[in-house]
Amino acid sequence: MHEYFHKALEALPTLARFAFCMMLIVIIPRLSRRVRLPEVVGLLLAGVLFGPHVLDVFPMQHPVLRFFSEVGMLLLMFFAGLEIDLALFRQKIFRSLGFGVVTTSLPLLLGTLVTFWLGYDLLPALVVGSLLASHTMLGSTIVARLGARRLEPMVVTTGATLVSDTLALLVFAVCVPMYASGFSVSGITIQVVEIVVFVPLMLFGLGRAGEHLLRRVEDEEETYFILMFGILAVTALLAERINLPGIVGTFLAGLAVNAAVKDKPAKHKLEFIGNTLFIPIFFIVTGFMIDPFELIRTISQDYLLALGIIGALIVGKWLASEICGRAFGYGTAARRTMWSLTLPQVAATLAATLVAYRTFNAAGQPLLDARMLNAVLIMVLVTAILGPVLTQLYAPRMLAAAKGSGNNG
Repeated sequence: MHEYFHKALEALPTLARFAFCMMLIVIIPRLSRRVRLPEVVGLLLAGVLFGPHVLDVFPMQHPVLRFFSEVGMLLLMFFAGLEIDLALFRQKIFRSLGFGVVTTSLPLLLGTLVTFWLGYDLLPALVVGSLLASHTMLGSTIVARLGARRLEPMVVTTGATLVSDTLALLVFAVCVPMYASGFSVSGITIQVVEIVVFVPLMLFGLGRAGEHLLRRVEDEEETYFILMFGILAVTALLAERINLPGIVGTFLAGLAVNAAVKDKPAKHKLEFIGNTLFIPIFFIVTGFMIDPFELIRTISQDYLLALGIIGALIVGKWLASEICGRAFGYGTAARRTMWSLTLPQVAATLAATLVAYRTFNAAGQPLLDARMLNAVLIMVLVTAILGPVLTQLYAPRMLAAAKGSGNNG
């Protein structure tokens, strides 16, 4: 019976599989909301269930879904750059910079030390540290719903996200080509120079050129939409030309055109098509790589690995929130809310992990192996649930304390 079922699945045409994937995108988010599970986690689990390791409805290298997944990963990082509120960042720029640096460096340091202590080489350990350094503010919708977005601790945390994601991606961008091509002083020097030139070129050169082009076609919505897609593709390609992951280019592109595209109809349409089609497929296809039996083995045999990186993340982000929150004079509830918002590791973490898993050195060894991939996915699952739960607990207390004291802290 199993063999007959497997042969029937193998005979399914490509478009039939794609249609089934569309059905999952419609059903899974609704089911996830009903059981109070983050939609991202639901899509990942759907990918596991229907992927090659369980029901095998989809093969690992499905051509259509693979293409959509690649576009989804690039859009995910483009939107991460677009969604950062630069106006709020400028309001409390020094505090945002301070918290951003601390909430990046502490998890980066602890994650690197723990991974190195658990037997990994320095470069993979640094990459894991960089994954822990960034964060996805899954709880921001809770804060917005409470009307607490403009409280100073939330403005600072939002600004710190810009700093954290950028610094983490830059560390990642240095490590990936170094691992793929090997260590050499001249090679590292060239790579650093390329990054030093590339980042300002993207942020300022592309920012001005993009603003100029977009302003010229702002009355032509279709052209505006296509131009944004073109910026996405070109910046990813430029990043790859200097051996950087494409996601670094698209994140910087999002930052560069952030102000120019704000509140434009074409931007909302791009977000609509990205968030309803490409990005969900990215999460589902990521789930294809998760072998649940290996995941169970990781939990039972390599539990120290998963516990180590989760512990490094939780402690690092907590220390950062405590140190900066106390220095800025924020109350306990505000500090805990800042901590909860910086815990979830979803968007940038998944995208970067996928790149690292597909990066090989001269000996054919992946930058992050299957053990670490499983450990990171466990961390994603844990933090995607824990972060919003803690935000729901502490954010109302922060708002009540701010109203009671008549200030933003």
